Amino acid sequence: MAVILITGGARSGKSKRAETRTRAFPGQPIYVATAEALDAEMEARIAKHRARRGTDWLEREVPLDLVPALVATDGGGARLVDCLTLWLSNLMHAERNWEREVTELARALPRLKSPVVLVTNEVGLGIVPDNALARLYRDAAGLMNQMIAAAADEVEFVVAGLPMKLK
Repeated sequence: MAVILITGGARSGKSKRAETRTRAFPGQPIYVATAEALDAEMEARIAKHRARRGTDWLEREVPLDLVPALVATDGGGARLVDCLTLWLSNLMHAERNWEREVTELARALPRLKSPVVLVTNEVGLGIVPDNALARLYRDAAGLMNQMIAAAADEVEFVVAGLPMKLK
């Protein structure tokens, strides 16, 4: 079993790297999508990701209940969760207790049998956001990333399509 966290900035190559890492494990890979196609732009993004991955992936759309989805798919192929920062945004928008759910995820990961590759955005490298909601989200994402990185066996930071091993 392996838990691999892949982080980086927007358009850094995180998802492509995560797909490569996930495919390296035996069995049929499972794509656990946290995004929802709520508008045409997001529909296009999702379609682009699907086209790049091809048809050999099983797909699960999981905007909120991530831990139950990982438990339900355990014992099969490696799972790719793309992405944790969208999941966090979904939790916050739904007014769920994101701290409790992130803690539950961090505790569940080491108990899973099948590999899990998780993608997350590093949102704290830029300027301090100018509004309270954006600062709350940035802070929550930073705390989430720290908790999941602590639970992970490996952590990679992707810049310009190049992975750097952090853990």
